[in-house]
Amino acid sequence: MQPIEQASEFLEKSSTAKLSYLKLPIPEISVPGPISQVYLDRQAQRESNARSYPRRIPIAITEAKGIYLKDADGSSYIDCLAGAGTLALGHNHPVVVEAIQAALETGLPLHTLDLTTPVKDQFVEELFASLPPAFARRARIQFCGPSGADAVEAAVKLVKTATGRRSMLSFHGGYHGMTHGALSLTGSLAPKEAVAGLMSDVHFLPYPYLYRCPFGLGGEAGAQAISRYIENLLDDPASGIVPPAGMILETVQGEGGVIPAPDAWIADIRRITRDRQIPLIVDEIQTGLGRTGKLYAFEHAGITPDVVLLSKAIGGSLPLSVVLYDEALDQWQAGAHAGTFRGNQLAMAAGTATVRYILEHRLADHAKAMGDRLLAHLRQIQSEFGLIGDVRGRGLMIGVEVVDCDLPPDSQGNHPAHPQRAAQIQAAALRRGLILELGGRHDSVVRFLPPLIVTAEEIDRIAEIFHAAIQAKGVGSGE
Repeated sequence: MQPIEQASEFLEKSSTAKLSYLKLPIPEISVPGPISQVYLDRQAQRESNARSYPRRIPIAITEAKGIYLKDADGSSYIDCLAGAGTLALGHNHPVVVEAIQAALETGLPLHTLDLTTPVKDQFVEELFASLPPAFARRARIQFCGPSGADAVEAAVKLVKTATGRRSMLSFHGGYHGMTHGALSLTGSLAPKEAVAGLMSDVHFLPYPYLYRCPFGLGGEAGAQAISRYIENLLDDPASGIVPPAGMILETVQGEGGVIPAPDAWIADIRRITRDRQIPLIVDEIQTGLGRTGKLYAFEHAGITPDVVLLSKAIGGSLPLSVVLYDEALDQWQAGAHAGTFRGNQLAMAAGTATVRYILEHRLADHAKAMGDRLLAHLRQIQSEFGLIGDVRGRGLMIGVEVVDCDLPPDSQGNHPAHPQRAAQIQAAALRRGLILELGGRHDSVVRFLPPLIVTAEEIDRIAEIFHAAIQAKGVGSGE
């Protein structure tokens, strides 16, 4: 049965059926095992104190296929982190492996700076074919250094060059990377506190976080209030903000806690920026290529951005990033943005295979169906446990906000975040073979980012393990 057929069958059956859990035994794994611990100890001795994932996910990986990993001690895990959303087709997908092998056999150079090759030309053609026609018709592409953060840096330079302006607008809760300029545009305070002299003239705006509305209104009223605030700020000659060079936006905030902005609000922001000739940069580094149930998350709102940033999935698991932008912005001179490793031929070959597979197998539609299935499971679990304050997301980009019911609620009736319990749930899930990550304010949001190829049966298993993790000793009911 094909993925879409599986999804359709489930959605028909689940409209009236009550979902159930724990049909299969969920054994606990010793995390970390003795062999993994040797690797972890050596890593701790030699790698920088800035390492992050091993602190929460203490395993040493030796094998990977599809949505599964195996560690050095032979324990298996379902990977709902997937390279922070990079692995759209999971680990070592056959079409990706074949594309890399075929590229190696051609004899083409693997490193080409920005010189073109048949592999690069094919990648550009395939990527442009995935874009909405209204955007693709006027699009130009700039290959960047291998990380998404470099695409952010390039985009800032692009819009500043094109407009002759200097200030940038970003949003509370946004995440755009850890390089100097990208960090300046990122909302999280912790990585900024020890870094002086970040990019100047960055101004942060409220984002429609419906569960914790910055204006205490929530829902449509809260989103409309934010739009009015932004519009007034941009038209106020005493706002203190000079006309901006650009605005950068995630239509679904990822690291910020899986917060989807309402479509109507996004459309309003596009109107506001277009009317004032402010280039709108949409950061699709985590959402691009089907993650949210559309090929690109901005398509949910029916808008056409000025600039789109892509990385992660487009390299088919290998490092690659690009800036796509309207030709009217193409005002920079030769060499205005460069990068030694912007010509990664293996990443382009793997990326071409990945884009083609996602299109041919309608994985954006599949991601929506599987996301709906997981949301249904998680919302049923939410009804059982008071510690789950909110379940939200789009497609296979889902967040569960963990709250402390022992503390008084805010003006919207929502309890404060509970990062300690979120960490306990993450650890309990890992012991049962499920890799999850945390994000959001105070790291209180449990995040689900499985590969887009995940099946209905695997979605059910993910929900079963998550349910068992919440029930685990030391986690508590949260009632």
